[in-house]
Amino acid sequence: MKKFLVMLMVGVFVSAVAFGGIFDSLFKKKAAKSDNGKVVIKIASGAVGNELELMKKAAKWYTDEHPNVEIKVWDTPDSTTDRLGLYLQFMEAKSPEIDIYQIDVIWPGDMAEHLVDLYQYGAKAVVGDHFPAIVKNNTVDGKLVAMPFFTDAGMLYYRKDLLAKYGLTPPKTWDDLEIAAKKIQAGERAAGNQDFQGFVWQGDAYEGLTCDALEWIKSNGGGSIVSPDKKITINNPNAIEAINRAKNWVGTISPKGVTGMAEESARAVWQSGNAAFMRNWPYAYSLGNSKDSVIKGKFDVSALPAGKSGMGAATLGGWQLAVSKYSEHKAIAADVTLFLTSKRVQKMRAIEGSYNPTIKSLYKDKDVLAAAPFFGSLYNVFTSAVARPSTATAPNYAKTSQKFYTAVYDVLTGKQDAKTAMEYLEADLEDITGYPAGSPQK
Repeated sequence: MKKFLVMLMVGVFVSAVAFGGIFDSLFKKKAAKSDNGKVVIKIASGAVGNELELMKKAAKWYTDEHPNVEIKVWDTPDSTTDRLGLYLQFMEAKSPEIDIYQIDVIWPGDMAEHLVDLYQYGAKAVVGDHFPAIVKNNTVDGKLVAMPFFTDAGMLYYRKDLLAKYGLTPPKTWDDLEIAAKKIQAGERAAGNQDFQGFVWQGDAYEGLTCDALEWIKSNGGGSIVSPDKKITINNPNAIEAINRAKNWVGTISPKGVTGMAEESARAVWQSGNAAFMRNWPYAYSLGNSKDSVIKGKFDVSALPAGKSGMGAATLGGWQLAVSKYSEHKAIAADVTLFLTSKRVQKMRAIEGSYNPTIKSLYKDKDVLAAAPFFGSLYNVFTSAVARPSTATAPNYAKTSQKFYTAVYDVLTGKQDAKTAMEYLEADLEDITGYPAGSPQK
């Protein structure tokens, strides 16, 4: 595992330097206070969509109430794989340069040794407001190593105006989606838009592809890569069939360039009006309805389509805020963290950014539901989303996922056939985890 983490850190070195100047100060000691005497708290924030702007807005709310504190918000790579590598550079160096990290839902177990126990800083009084499953996810050996910030699940975005134009309804199955995407794509291209695509999604070789591919496989009865009882289940006919289906999308209803797309590049095609369907996270909803969006009011969202299992599957996503064990201001950083994950801030983020709250009561808030009505209609999708096997494979999830998305990517790009790729993947995962092969749970 240590060798893999070192390789991962080296692999993202070049890209990390370019983001927000954050890497430049990795090994530089800075004063505990700014020139004006204020305590400086530094946050490594996401910057997908309008994440960064909303983080800065909430940070200003805090500093308005605490004039002795200055908060610096730094953006980090959009790619979760690159972001993990960047974080690990700080943590392995025991650097005090970041006080608060925005971490993925799959990382608490692997990062716990570097994070403080927020129960020691007042979190016990508020965790009951949040979804219990997320609190449990963030609890390692009885310690709350991260506060829930927002939750996520994959969704299908569709152009309701184009479905009406071509006499179609929102797809319930992957077969339905393929038929609709082909029909709309052909019609729009015949009408003169040669850039129009049927379906865009996250196909690059990174964690986002793990999320997308897990949805295809799970919805087709192919399991969840590694089962909760620690058996490697990925090498089965239903999983192979689902991956082959996606391979056939490339260059037909999806552009060949989809194998280079992440969340924002897929959204760029969608929001420019050049796609009938998109798989993405909830954050894209408010951006698609922004005043300068060409698709404002022309789209809606639904649960992802079903495969052979008869049900759709949405991968559980979401992000947490965690305080570094190496922070020079742990108590203040923890107070900032509790504020940023509070009901007031989560409500603002839900309304202005369609970021799913982790606070249960906000799903009944009239202002939130007016801004993002799908929070109510798709509530069950968010609360029953499929978890990636981060718990079952800990502390080897990062390597497990990397092997998985690389194998799927090789199929999508024609480097391997799906049957061979899954056979090799099964063997690789046996080596990584030491678990036996098994069949998907029914």
